[in-house]
Amino acid sequence: MSTPVLSRPTHGKVIAGVCAGLARRFGVSATVVRLLFVLSCLLPGPQFIVYLVLWVVLPKDSGGSAGGYGR
Repeated sequence: MSTPVLSRPTHGKVIAGVCAGLARRFGVSATVVRLLFVLSCLLPGPQFIVYLVLWVVLPKDSGGSAGGYGR
């Protein structure tokens, strides 16, 4: 069994697919990742900048589905 590649899915995304991609990579629900991101934005720090950088840096999924995550 191979480890999922970190990429932004074309299906199951809400804004850019960063949270859905992270969720798929680590095998957790995209809703949990999104909730953690929103809660982390309540604290001071570079979370939003990191999200924007990941949006630019992570490649789009080359095909396939989000594997059920983010739906």
